[in-house]
Amino acid sequence: MSFSLLLAKTSHHFDNATVEYGTKYVLRALDFIWQQATILTWLQAVIGISFGVIILMYGWRIYKALTVIGFGLIGLYAGLWIGEQFQKALPGAIIGGALLVILAIPLMRWAVAVLGAVAGGILSAGIWHSCNLPQQFVWAGALTGIVAGFMISFVVFKLSVMLFTSLSGTSLIIVGVFALMYRYETFACDPPTTHLNDLYYGNGWFLPLLLIAGTLLGILLQFRSTKSSND
Repeated sequence: MSFSLLLAKTSHHFDNATVEYGTKYVLRALDFIWQQATILTWLQAVIGISFGVIILMYGWRIYKALTVIGFGLIGLYAGLWIGEQFQKALPGAIIGGALLVILAIPLMRWAVAVLGAVAGGILSAGIWHSCNLPQQFVWAGALTGIVAGFMISFVVFKLSVMLFTSLSGTSLIIVGVFALMYRYETFACDPPTTHLNDLYYGNGWFLPLLLIAGTLLGILLQFRSTKSSND
């Protein structure tokens, strides 16, 4: 076998592996959001929408509390993942969450930078996916947003805060609305329908478009309400 043929086969195998990995990454993210929506009761959905609207419109005014909570959640999930490697998921989650909550208070600006990076990565990965770009390189789209979101906090701190709070509020609203629509289709329609599920999984642009539109709306609303305040 010639070297060029071996190289071609290796490249083909690598491309297939990265395509499969990228597709799994996107599907896991979509499945996670869908699962959160389908397990909520109508009351939980309404509460989530209410909190989402408040965060979307007034996130800048309460960003310190939101930063501590958001940073703590990152620590919780990180600790959960690390703890699972040692069959200590619960202690790992508690330690990880508590540690980052404690660190978020004195390192507020860095915590905002991390949350801004996460928000930027989510939005840029969503744009990559909605544009039907190669799924094996979805990580590249996410990485671009992560870098941009992280750097924004050191250039325009207020914009970084508005970015992650607007995305957080939008996410709560979307999940809450999805939950209400899902319960309506499942329990109120006779026979039950799956229009939301088909739209959600059948159109790659659907969820990213909602997230981007809601985030931009939140940034605009917060900027107009706080344009006279100091950074």
